[in-house]
Amino acid sequence: MWFLPNASGNLPGAFRVLLAACLTALLLPALGCRPAAPRADLTIANGAEPESLDPAMLTGQPDGRVAFAMFEGLTRFNAVTGAAEPGLACAWDISSNLLTYTFHLRTNLVWSTGEPLRADDVVYSWIRILTPEVASDYSGNLYYIRNAEAFNLGKIKDPAQVGVHAPDPFTVVVELTNPTPFFLELCAFHPQLVVQRQVVEKYGDRWLKVRPLPVSGAFELVEWRLEDRIRLRRNPRYWDAANTGAETVDILPGNNATAALNLFLTKQVDIIWDKNLIPSDLIDVLRLRPDFHFFDFLASYFIRHNVTRKPLNDVRVRQALSMVIDRQRLVTRVTKGGESPSSHITPIGIPNYTPPEGTPYDPPGARKLLAEAGFPNGSGFPRISYLFNSTREHERIGVEMQAMWKQELNIDVELRSMEWKTYLRAQSDLDYDLSRSAWVGDYTDPNTFLDMFMSDNPNNRCGWRNPEYDALMRKANGSADSAVRERLLQQAETLLIKTDNAITPLFIMAGFNMFDTNNVEGIYNNLRDMHPLRTVRKVRPPRKD
Repeated sequence: MWFLPNASGNLPGAFRVLLAACLTALLLPALGCRPAAPRADLTIANGAEPESLDPAMLTGQPDGRVAFAMFEGLTRFNAVTGAAEPGLACAWDISSNLLTYTFHLRTNLVWSTGEPLRADDVVYSWIRILTPEVASDYSGNLYYIRNAEAFNLGKIKDPAQVGVHAPDPFTVVVELTNPTPFFLELCAFHPQLVVQRQVVEKYGDRWLKVRPLPVSGAFELVEWRLEDRIRLRRNPRYWDAANTGAETVDILPGNNATAALNLFLTKQVDIIWDKNLIPSDLIDVLRLRPDFHFFDFLASYFIRHNVTRKPLNDVRVRQALSMVIDRQRLVTRVTKGGESPSSHITPIGIPNYTPPEGTPYDPPGARKLLAEAGFPNGSGFPRISYLFNSTREHERIGVEMQAMWKQELNIDVELRSMEWKTYLRAQSDLDYDLSRSAWVGDYTDPNTFLDMFMSDNPNNRCGWRNPEYDALMRKANGSADSAVRERLLQQAETLLIKTDNAITPLFIMAGFNMFDTNNVEGIYNNLRDMHPLRTVRKVRPPRKD
């Protein structure tokens, strides 16, 4: 039998219901029925089909998990703590004014295809992210570097003026605009992962289709079969290959939660990373299992308002929509996974920062604001839509809020579901009214949640531009005084979530994964939800002497 019994030794009723559904799910194409293939050492249910594996272009967490396995930065994420540790660089020096970082590369670095990996490759990869024609959504992550923003915005044409240089093949010197305490963490994040110049320039947008593909990380890409799997193989030329745990890894895409859970329970999948791949109706029961893991997580779930569209260009409308959302009801009735209702986007627990409160739950106040905006009791309010990517949990959250907006404001909001890639494109193109959004912190600092809403940041995705907000963020990031910096960031966040209400925070997310500790080792749950594949392996059976 697949299921673990409960304390009484009997199967919970929910599991008996699930059994029939799981058997049916074997017939489903998404994460359910795929052509026979040699079994990988590890098989992982990863969530949505990646939009891209190009470090310059990817935006989603499922994409990043694969890219981190294939490519590495000057630093990499520690598997236990999620903090930055030496990666392609074995050491670094920081100047006394905290503005210049000198990275020393390992002398044994080579690409997976055998060519030497040198400092020029690092400089090329970073400049590529900043090149305006590339249009990377994460170019803002490098704005802390001298002249990086000006180059990305086309105000400077010469990349040599950007503060990243390679004085010799094994040294990278980076000059910052202001002290940036989280810069080493940024060097490990996907925009700073190192790709090979020759293959990108030769093949252009099709460079990821090259086989063998030169990679700088622990795993090579064997194949990427859309809607089937991504297969990775250990890179024997990786500088730390001796400590890579698995020889082959299969990454399975798909959003069918019942099928994913079935594959896990029948031991066809070793790990489920994404909470969206767990049937939400069963979370109350599943969380009692020893292979179900929750942990604190640096991530926020919120609504983007497209402030360029009527009537959402009126802040009173945005505030009214926010003030009728019962956040506690969402986490109690829908998510049920340990999430914390929140009116602020920055999670509690970030060092040296206490987040401000956003719009309160106040239905009478919301109705008053809506009337002031010209829509008393919802009269004359145009039909708007709420966009989300296609998963059951996102849909249920939308249904709950749809009911709240109707009950309290007498307005109709249509639910609009899209598959992952189309959903991301619609956000980027501002092709929505309201949109489900989530953000996983890139580093442990409030800036990772706030800087994306600066006017020219490609991750803004709500059309909101506020010069006061931009000035506060720049001033905060230029301050070395933690108390002054906190106060400035609090003022900026208040503008974002309350005064202008460009977004509506809903809850702070809880980290999740599902794996059997008797079967898999090398996964250490941390605030960053960072679990490098290089450390994950099957549990080795005890030796029999």
